[in-house]
Amino acid sequence: MDNKSMEFMQIAMKYLPDAQEKLKEAGIEFSPALAEPFFGLFMSVMQEAYELGKKDAIMED
Repeated sequence: MDNKSMEFMQIAMKYLPDAQEKLKEAGIEFSPALAEPFFGLFMSVMQEAYELGKKDAIMED
């Protein structure tokens, strides 16, 4: 896992308790098997957002 992916995963883990609570409120029992596809989606979104921000920063220079 590269450094950016590790940072993204740390962000996801930071908000995991909130996500677990929201799922519980919705009547969905949290499990690692349930979370795995969402972590993949989260990683894709974060990577795309990172690339967009990087591109914008280069354009500003």
